[in-house]
Formats: sequence, structure tokens, C-alpha cells
Amino acid sequence: MHVLIDVAHSLREAFFMFWVTLWALILGFGISGAVQAFVPRGEMQRVLGRRGPREISRATLLGAASSSCSYAASAMAKTLFQRGADFVNSMVFMFASTNLVIELGIVIWVLLGWQFALGELVGGVIMIVLFSWLARFVLKRREIDAARARLGDGGHVHDPATARKRWRDRLRSPAGWADAANYTFGDLKMLRKEMTAGYLVAGFLAVLVPVSVWNDVFATGHGFWTSLQNVIVGPFIALIACVCSIGNVPLAAALWHGGISFGGVMSFIFADLIALPLLFIYRRYYGGRLALKLLLTFWVVMSAAGLAVEYLFLGVGIVPETRPAAVVPTEFSWNYTTFLNIVFLLVLAGLWWLARNRERLGGGADYAIDPVCGMQVEVANAAARSERNGQFVYFCSDHCLHRFEAAERAEARV
Repeated sequence: MHVLIDVAHSLREAFFMFWVTLWALILGFGISGAVQAFVPRGEMQRVLGRRGPREISRATLLGAASSSCSYAASAMAKTLFQRGADFVNSMVFMFASTNLVIELGIVIWVLLGWQFALGELVGGVIMIVLFSWLARFVLKRREIDAARARLGDGGHVHDPATARKRWRDRLRSPAGWADAANYTFGDLKMLRKEMTAGYLVAGFLAVLVPVSVWNDVFATGHGFWTSLQNVIVGPFIALIACVCSIGNVPLAAALWHGGISFGGVMSFIFADLIALPLLFIYRRYYGGRLALKLLLTFWVVMSAAGLAVEYLFLGVGIVPETRPAAVVPTEFSWNYTTFLNIVFLLVLAGLWWLARNRERLGGGADYAIDPVCGMQVEVANAAARSERNGQFVYFCSDHCLHRFEAAERAEARV
């Protein structure tokens, strides 16, 4: 009986974490969908071919504008590199598209506080600067050349002039906004499992794991050494949790409630790019040796960024001094959260209408839906494709392509 009560309390905690962040999710994914629909991707590789401060800045801005889940971000980075972009710029793009994006910052603000949202922004920039500097010493030219040869040719590239003209036209057309709405629902579908897992695991951790256990995992009361240990262990938890992107945020809230340091929370959130499934993807893309170097370099960069953010924020006095008694309130009340949820559910209904009527509004001509994750994919820049009965099927990443092929093989054996 006690087990059932604990499960019920955990599910309630998970639901109210979701309820508190619902409006933020809709807002973030809505903005992200618009950015993805109107920012041309075809010329990205053209402006990222050289390595330098200007190109790294461009990679950062383009990545921030190309919000993605961790799998899609890794695929887009691979495609950019495959089509001629510098390897470091491609990795910077991947950092930015998972750490400097709107929806992530909004959800962090709602669930953890504005200090954590600001820390995500500042830490994301620190990670990019550190990685760009470290890569000069860690990543060897012969390894990068071997990885490029391993990937082969990247295929078709958009004409930049056409792309610039096209996005302005789409911004004024119902078809463009219908495609933006479809991006929103595609991203929601793509991330539904990660978000569900993140909320559920966070709910169970918040209810079932006592603070004393977290104190055994994360050192406390030893000043700098506590901070150092926490920022090193944070990415390890992200690695084994196998939850990426926004799904990490409710887990971070549970860890903060449990006693991890401010910097430890930040390094945990930063570490969505070293979840175990992604390491296998890096190995498939770039080879085992380079994948191992990326893991170690990413870990160092993420831990260092978490530590730097903590001490920078301590210096200006904005690290939160108290922890919430509960991760979120676990009861309904008529407050700003309820009001905003109602408003944004109406917004979501409007986006759903646009997506449902996309073809009638003239949209969808240049896009396909990934049959595995549900993400909307720009056909000309799809990370992977496969021909079936004379028709091409497009995917957001090789990860989805391999899952699709595995399902086909399993079906053929039945």
C-alpha cells in the first residue's frame, strides 16, 4: 500500500512540474518553430568554412536560431561538417542549438529561477569559448580529415541568394506560418519521450530519494572542493540518465532540491550532449578515437563552465541562497500559471489549426515528416534519407534512419 501511495505522489509531482511549465513549453516551441521556418539553413555551411572568431560567432548565432533536440543538433552539425564547414564551427553550432535556445531558457526560468536561465546563457558562451580554445590543442588535423573522409560528400546545397529572397516571402505568407506551426508540433512530437521521461524521473526522484542520499552523492561543506566535485559529477549523471534537451530541466530541478550546488546544476544541464546514446552516434559519425576525445573535451568544458558560472555569480551575489521546500506546488490554484496556461492552450489550438490546414494554405512543399520521431525536416537539408518503392523517406538524423531500418528488418522477420 505504501508503494502505491509513493507512486501516486511521484506521479502527482511529475504532473505539476509539467503544469507549471506548460505555458513556457508552448511559448518556447512556438517561437522555435517560427525561427526554424524562416531562418534559411542552406547557406550555413558557406559561412562556416573557415575557423576564426567571426565564423565561431556566426556558428553560435546560427545554432541559437536553429533550436533542436540533442539528436537533431548532432545530425545538423554532422551535415554542416560534411558539406565543408570547419569541424570546430560545427561543434560550436551544436553547443548553441541545444544550450542557447529560447524554449530551454524559458523552462529553466519557470522551473528553477531566473538565475539559472541567465547561467545557461552565460555558461553556453563560456563553453563555446573554452571549446574553441581547447580544440586547437586536442583535435588533430589528421583525425578531422579522416572523419570528413569517413562521412563522404554532403550532397545538395541551397543557393544563398535564393534562400535570402525566399525567407522574406515566406514571412509574409500564410504558407510560411503554417510550416512554422508544423515545426512546432513536429518538435513537440520529437521530444515527447524525452520530456515525459524527464518529468517522470524527476517526480520520482523528488519524492522517493531523501536529501541524505543526495548528500552522499554530492559533497557538501568543503568550499571550493564541493563545487569542483559537484560540477564533475553533474555531467556523469546526465551521461547515464540518457535524457536529453528539455527533459534534463525537471531532473535539474530535482537535483537542486536535493542539494547539488548551483554550478553542479548548471554542468548537469550543459551535459545533454554527452548522454550515452549520443556518444554512440559520435562514434558512428567520426570514429571511436575522435568520439572519445569529444567526450573528454565536452566533459571538461561543461564542468569548467559550471564552475565558472557559479563563482562568477557568487562574485556578483546572485546565486540563490535558499532551496525550495518543494520542487513545485502540488495543487491547483487560480494564479498567473493557470491564467497563462489557458491563454497558451488557446494559442496552441491556433497553431494546431494552421498545421492541420497547411496544404490548403500552400505550405509543406519543401518539407517532409520524419516517420520515426515526427520532426519536420527540410528536404534539401535532411540529415539522412532512404529510398522506398521509388519514393524518398527523409530523417532528421542517422539515429532515426537506423531505427527505421531496424523496424523494417524486424517486421520482415515476422
